[in-house]
This record gives sequence, structure tokens and C-alpha cells, in this order.
Amino acid sequence: MTHARSRHDGASASVEVSEEGLPGWLLPVRDAARTVRPEQLSSFLPPPDGAGRPSAVLVLFGEGRQGPELLLMERASSLRSHAGQPSFPGGALDPEDGDPLGDGRIRAALREAEEETGLDPTGVQVFAVLPSLYIPVSRFVVTPVLGWWRRRTPVAPVDPAETARVFTVPVAELTDPANRATAVHPRGHTGPAFLVGSALVWGFTAGVIDRILHYSGWEQPWDRERRVSLDWHT
Repeated sequence: MTHARSRHDGASASVEVSEEGLPGWLLPVRDAARTVRPEQLSSFLPPPDGAGRPSAVLVLFGEGRQGPELLLMERASSLRSHAGQPSFPGGALDPEDGDPLGDGRIRAALREAEEETGLDPTGVQVFAVLPSLYIPVSRFVVTPVLGWWRRRTPVAPVDPAETARVFTVPVAELTDPANRATAVHPRGHTGPAFLVGSALVWGFTAGVIDRILHYSGWEQPWDRERRVSLDWHT
């Protein structure tokens, strides 16, 4: 068990990272987070010169009617970038979040999740922080913050101009080979994808989910030759 606590001067609250009391089914994720290396998560890593805008996303695991699940949101179709794309709650760090190389990433993930989904951050137990990754197209350096939704609270879009909907996806649906495919971007790029309900989860979000499933031992064999275009639902 690791337990760390710190406070950054000027930040709104202390940040605690704790593995204590996690449900048994979440322990494989905890174990994977302890040892996974950046290059095992993505081929796009933060520039060595420190360029890129620091940001963070909240990868929040909860327990619903169908067992373990993940919290996702769908960006509004009117947005300039990533319109209509399912994603983790998150965004760029603000100055009040604090150290972009430390606790600021956790504060940003929780703050953005609250601003986008109405999530009560006091019900979230942060248990790990994954290595930061890079999104070249937006030049964001993104840190996935892993949380356990210890105390569930209602969630819904806070600003419809930014968030179209907030939803949860059962982990069982994400691991089901029938819901897995390789997304083909119009420019020819490919990457993992998940077809869950009315959503096609792809891009950075799908990549993180794919790696978590893999290194946690939850991944099931799936047809990597199955291709799906990004307009599959239209």
C-alpha cells in the first residue's frame, strides 16, 4: 500500500493518493499502474524539451448495475476540436491547480471532471497517476489520473455547449471482443476503438483504455483486422 499526501501553496485543497480500501476487482489496475512505463502506453511521449500544454484526464472506475464501469463524456458537436468525440473528463491545467509536474495534475483532473460532469470530487479516491503522454495534433501533455468512485453522486452535462452527454460504460462491454475494432482515421491513421452502445470510443481515450485492459490482464483476444471508420454510426 502506498499513501502520499501533499499540499501546494495557493492550491484550493490538499491532494491525497491512496490505494487503501480499493475493491478487489480494481487491484489488477492498481498493480499495472505501479510498473507500467510511458512507452508501454503510447508511442507519443512528451517532448524532451518540455514543450506542450500540461493537462490531465480523470479515468474514473465505479461499480454499477452491470459491475465495474468507466465514466465517459461526449463532447458537444459544435466544438471546434474533437466534436462529438467520447472522452474522459479533463482538460488543461489552470494556474490555481498548482505544480504541473506534481499534484496540479490531480487537481486539474478532478476540477475539470466537476466542471464538465457535475461530479462531486469528494467522492473520488485517486489511487494512481499514469505516466504523461502526448497528443501531437493539440500539443497537449496529458496525465491520466486513476480514480475509484467510492461515493457515487449524480452526473450530467454542466454546459451543453461543451458536453453533449455523460455516461458510464461497463468494463464487461469494453472487454467484449464483439465491441472491439481498429479505427481508421480519414488521414489513414489507425488505433484501437470500442463500439459501445451508440458511441464509438477512439483516439487518445481508446488508446488509454486499451492499454489499461491489456496490462491489467482484462483484455480478451479480439479481431484486430476488423476495421471501422469514424463515421460508422451515420
